[in-house]
Amino acid sequence: MGRAPYPTALADALQEALGLDGRGRLLDVGCGPGSLTLLLAPLFAEVVGVDADPDMLVVARRLAAAAGITTTTTWRHLRAEDLPADLPPVDVVTLAQSFHWMDQPRVAAVLRRLLVPGGTLVHVSATTHAGVPAERPLPHPEPPRAEIERLVTRYLGEERRAGQGLRPPGSGGAEDDVYRAAGFAGPELLTVPGRVVERTAEQVASSVLSLSSAAPHLFGDRLGAFEADLRQLLQRAAPDGRFAEQLAPTTLHLWR
Repeated sequence: MGRAPYPTALADALQEALGLDGRGRLLDVGCGPGSLTLLLAPLFAEVVGVDADPDMLVVARRLAAAAGITTTTTWRHLRAEDLPADLPPVDVVTLAQSFHWMDQPRVAAVLRRLLVPGGTLVHVSATTHAGVPAERPLPHPEPPRAEIERLVTRYLGEERRAGQGLRPPGSGGAEDDVYRAAGFAGPELLTVPGRVVERTAEQVASSVLSLSSAAPHLFGDRLGAFEADLRQLLQRAAPDGRFAEQLAPTTLHLWR
């Protein structure tokens, strides 16, 4: 996958803040390929990842098997708006780079009901598919993200997409107000420092297709043409196929 992994310091920070000891149940909503789910899995007795995109869950299952994390992890093809489905109460809910695609008031309210008394919702503010402008020289060129975005728009249009459909009207906005309206108190903030990552051209291309707004199925029969144009763009930017990016810090918003 083209997304940079979440730093292990994120798991360490949550373990300390929440007193995680290998017990309890985690629900990762909008889990995508399971990047956060699998990082946190060793801290819980049971982990459930749900996502609206079945292709993302195929990757998550493959990565879980490769990591040997299968007996405690369950993957469910569900929209967040369709929760709680048949899921039992959970001790911790995580939302990482996903809440902005959802019907936020509806999802926040149902997650509040899913949490056990004293449970915690963790809203992860991070960008793992792309970096931020570097403040110091990097060992390789930065990926041409603005040009990549223009290429995606040329193929898919101006309207942002999410999974199998379009981004819901009214999603985004004042998320803190949404959580408070649902009955949450907080947030308590934890910050994990950013870092420089190096990526190949293939990893940068994969990072583009890892987004819900640019998932492979959205391109239909034009996927091959898009990938060819994308690789040509990357070849022009870095003939040796090597890139580097400065990742922004990750902020954990703890709501109780």
